[in-house]
Amino acid sequence: MVAQTRHGGQPTPTKLVFKEKLVAKSQTTDTYLRKLKALHHNLTELEQDTVEVASLATVSRDVILPAILLHSDRGVKAYAACCLVDLLNLYAPEAPYEDHQLVDIFKFLTVQLSRGLKSPNDTYFPQYFHVLESLSTVKSVVLICDLPNADGLITTLFRDFFALVRKDLSKQIESFMADIICALIDEASNIPPEAVDILLAQFTDKSADHPGHRLAVTVCKNSGDKLQPRVAAYFADVMAEHSEDEDLTEIRKAHELIKHIHASCPNLLHSVIPQLEDQCRTEDIHVRTLATETLADMYAEKGGTDLAKKYPGAFKTWSARMNDRVTSVRIKAIESSLAIVSNHAELRDHIESVLQMKTLDPDDKVRAAVSKLYGQVDFEIILHHVPRDHLQNLAARASDKKHSVRTETLKTLGKLYNLAYPLIENHDAAAVRQFSWIPNHSRPVVEQTIFDSILPLPSPLTSKDKSADVEVDEARWTDRLLTVMNFLEEDKPNNALLVATNLKQVYPTPYSRYLDACIANNGGVIDENEEAVKSNLSRLIKQHSSYFHDSAKAAEDFEGFAELNDQTLYKLLKKCMDPQTDVKTLVKRKEEFLKKLADKAVGIAATMKVFLRRATYHIINQSSIPTLLKRLEEGQESGASTWASACAQRAAVLLKYVSKHLPALFKAHQGLLTAAIASEEQTLLTATCLRALSCLIRYDSELASTDKLQIERYARYAVGPGEKHAKFAARLLCHTPNQSAACGRAVESLADSLEDASPDLLVAHISALAQFSLFAPDAFESKSDVITQFLVKQLLMQPSPVPEDEGSAGEEEWAADEVLPDLYWAKILALKAFRNRCRAYAGTDKASLVSEPALKMFFALLEANGSLSRTVEEDPTLMSRLRLTAALSLIQLASVAPVYSKAISARFEQLALVSQDTCYEVRFGFLTKVFAVLHYQKVPEVYNIIPFLTVHDPEVELRAAASTYITGAINRRPAETRTKFLGGLFIRFLHFLAHHPDFVETHKDLQDHSKYIRNYLELVATADNVPLLLLYAQKGKTVQDGNSQYNRNFWIMCELADEITRAYARSRKWPLDAYPGKIKLPGDIFKPPKSVQESNKTLAEIFAPEETIQWAKGLYGGKGGDKERKPAKRKAPATNGNGAKRSRKKRKSRASEEDDEDDGMDDEDDDEGTSRKATSDVEMGDPHGNDEADDAPSGEEQLGRGARQRAKLKAKRKAKAKS
Repeated sequence: MVAQTRHGGQPTPTKLVFKEKLVAKSQTTDTYLRKLKALHHNLTELEQDTVEVASLATVSRDVILPAILLHSDRGVKAYAACCLVDLLNLYAPEAPYEDHQLVDIFKFLTVQLSRGLKSPNDTYFPQYFHVLESLSTVKSVVLICDLPNADGLITTLFRDFFALVRKDLSKQIESFMADIICALIDEASNIPPEAVDILLAQFTDKSADHPGHRLAVTVCKNSGDKLQPRVAAYFADVMAEHSEDEDLTEIRKAHELIKHIHASCPNLLHSVIPQLEDQCRTEDIHVRTLATETLADMYAEKGGTDLAKKYPGAFKTWSARMNDRVTSVRIKAIESSLAIVSNHAELRDHIESVLQMKTLDPDDKVRAAVSKLYGQVDFEIILHHVPRDHLQNLAARASDKKHSVRTETLKTLGKLYNLAYPLIENHDAAAVRQFSWIPNHSRPVVEQTIFDSILPLPSPLTSKDKSADVEVDEARWTDRLLTVMNFLEEDKPNNALLVATNLKQVYPTPYSRYLDACIANNGGVIDENEEAVKSNLSRLIKQHSSYFHDSAKAAEDFEGFAELNDQTLYKLLKKCMDPQTDVKTLVKRKEEFLKKLADKAVGIAATMKVFLRRATYHIINQSSIPTLLKRLEEGQESGASTWASACAQRAAVLLKYVSKHLPALFKAHQGLLTAAIASEEQTLLTATCLRALSCLIRYDSELASTDKLQIERYARYAVGPGEKHAKFAARLLCHTPNQSAACGRAVESLADSLEDASPDLLVAHISALAQFSLFAPDAFESKSDVITQFLVKQLLMQPSPVPEDEGSAGEEEWAADEVLPDLYWAKILALKAFRNRCRAYAGTDKASLVSEPALKMFFALLEANGSLSRTVEEDPTLMSRLRLTAALSLIQLASVAPVYSKAISARFEQLALVSQDTCYEVRFGFLTKVFAVLHYQKVPEVYNIIPFLTVHDPEVELRAAASTYITGAINRRPAETRTKFLGGLFIRFLHFLAHHPDFVETHKDLQDHSKYIRNYLELVATADNVPLLLLYAQKGKTVQDGNSQYNRNFWIMCELADEITRAYARSRKWPLDAYPGKIKLPGDIFKPPKSVQESNKTLAEIFAPEETIQWAKGLYGGKGGDKERKPAKRKAPATNGNGAKRSRKKRKSRASEEDDEDDGMDDEDDDEGTSRKATSDVEMGDPHGNDEADDAPSGEEQLGRGARQRAKLKAKRKAKAKS
């Protein structure tokens, strides 16, 4: 700002009246003060417009004499300064001094101000205040800009003012200083870089309320336009000067400064934002990352939205960093976007759309960063502003192939659910819609999410008395589990949650066995069987550590825990794992265990915390039982709300699961269960309690009631209505000691009532009889003739045609449990009764006699497509159920006794083809059971053929599931046995394929059939076992099929297997060396050739079509004939009668559910696997088939396909019906 100027036409000039000389010889300080005060007073009385400047000449000359300016007295200098600014005011716009004098004057004034304004209590503070005020208002300070040393003076003034303002001065002084600095900035042609440095340095102060920061902000706001290019030049210079530095310290400081300036004076950065935009595109990764972070922080500030709108190019460039080619830059852009998403709704949608794409980023670290980001966003924003589908897309990362991504995703989902639960509990619509689905994605692969966030243990109420009992709200804790389950989807999430309860285990559990092994190890001091004790501990450590992401670290920790040998820790851990420990005690003992362990060995605490989580009952506990029973009862009351009814259904599911897998939890609540059944009402509560009691008494017979009235109540339930009531009452009666007479009376009553029973009552009666046949065989046999005759002749053999009113619905092969007629259920249960009767005699001399008619009937059902009627076309929905039940019965019987297994194995091919049934539910149920018995090694190895038969299944996910089972079973084998595992099965598989009803000796059909071999090789073959597989294929032509009519089929399959195996090995560059060992061919399915000549003739002849042989050689890119033909897809029925697509959703039927329930404690392990040492290259094995190797462990999977004889049987029945 230019100084004030004179105007023409002024009144008569006024002269200064001051006659004294300012400087005289030997003048005292007081005299100086008196004269300067008088001069200052006189000068202030004059007006700039009227003063006669000539009258000021003398004092103007004298006041700058050294005697005054260099006087030692502060007062003299203070008044001299006042006089100087007064004179400059009166002379404005000119000055009565030379440039060098002005330099000295402004240096003098600056020094005086910096010293005199330090404290308002200073004696001469008013004089210094006057000097500052004059410079501010008159703007005479701008004279500096024309001086030779202007840059130095300006810099000094900037430095002194910003140093001075840091003191506790008034806001008015700050205002004067700001005016002075702004005047200099506006008037100066060039602002010294040093002055700009001083100004910008004020923005590095952390406190925005600091006086220096306030002064800088005021200056920048008032003189922003003039400062913009200087500020831009400043940052450009920093980048240019330090662009080659390896250490980015200075550049990082500059970026921090930019952020501080933006927070207070964003307009000052008008030319700096484009610089940041350019840096976001630079090739230097570190600078690009830093610029990305800086811009993100600026967008996150209060004016971030305006900044993005004002510089759209910069915002677009910044957001493009989320797609940067460098992973670290993408991660930084994602991480730095958190505050923008949280603070700016207008920018949120754009950023979220980019984040959604980043959930599928090819780099797992980026995907993990996105998952982590959502966990850091404010809950209210997620609740109200993030679309639900965005969260569900994020939840898909819970199944990511990378552990880090799964962990971050589940941690985020768990955190969100935990925050939302109070709202969900209160049925808040927004929270329910946005978050209630989350447990569907919290799979036990990261069970910590369930434990910490979805279903945490109740928090103990704080108490100063550490010895006081922990108080927890057990009912609210249990209700949270029911709430979670109410919002779960169908089977898979429910099953995953139930698995996470730790109830379904082999007892004693691996965790208690580890603890026992630690105790036996005794810290390494072992009295006897030292080698066995250490070997057992080592085996268990290896087993448990294999389930940790860092198995090596986990193994060290488990060893460390054993070495601690702390008896208190052992007692605490055992108490936590005890199923009789209530949740209150569990919470307290868990905290004690972890605290003591952390004090002893903090390094192993994390691993043992996970071990504790897996070993304890932290989701369902014996404390849960009363609340579950209460919710079940409340949900059955008339007028119960929809929510109460849903909770009741979930409580029933949980109580059933407890009954099946850990009935010991009911031990403390037997009185509640007994009281619940006293009403003898037909309710879900009484059925559930009967189930629980039956399982509890089966678990511990000493808990059985001896009360006569109670036993009579059991009997009334057993012979009464209600299938579940009758079933579990009968089981309860059977397991109550010394009640054989009561069982006999019940069986007699049931047998006498069969003929006259209504369909629904008949279901209950047969369900009870099925239990008596298994658990009270003597009582059942007393009326077995009557019962079996009724079940076979009056029930099973009676046709059940398609109801006339169903129309085209009769074409559907499966019906939901709810619509299946009671008569159909009666037939299904009749088959179970026969199966259970066989199970009861499995270990007796009567096994063959009792099982023969049952096995014959089961196979007859498979052969006749599920019907025992030869004249009437029966309802397909019943036939599919009977096929499934018959197949499951055969599998179960094969697993319980060698005599049954031998009889069933004789017709194994017929049983195995159930895996290719036309009905999806039959395939699924059958193969689920097969995998279960294979897992426990209860059936011969030949049953491993069955999963390979799913290769033509029309359902992609089912074929994939079969492959997963096979590869998993192989991978779990020890390395030393992996080569032979399933290798010896190859020859049996080829034999099976030769007998397959789809085998046709044409080129196209053989191409299709060869898919079985190719699938087998792709899943089983390795460089180690391919010589063995090749040897089996070659030696197949040295023997004959046990049934000579299949010789040609078998030899064709061997020839195809030979060529396909070679082609497969060549494609993987595996050496085809000769197998070094000897093999043995199974004698139960093969026989030796009649003569050497016949054998040579067979070996010399090629039975497969030449076209097919050439095609096989050309597989996998080899040299051969035609290229591989894409096999025709086998199709199972895909639509219902109305043309609608059939649902392939897993539907667990009541039949399969009950079948599962009967498995378990009463099944015996029958492992028939033996091996014999071969003495020649190829030997014929035992003709009775006792050559099986150990079975592979497996998991339960969902599978299936379709067979083909159904149409023929249906046509035969129609022809007979017409005749």
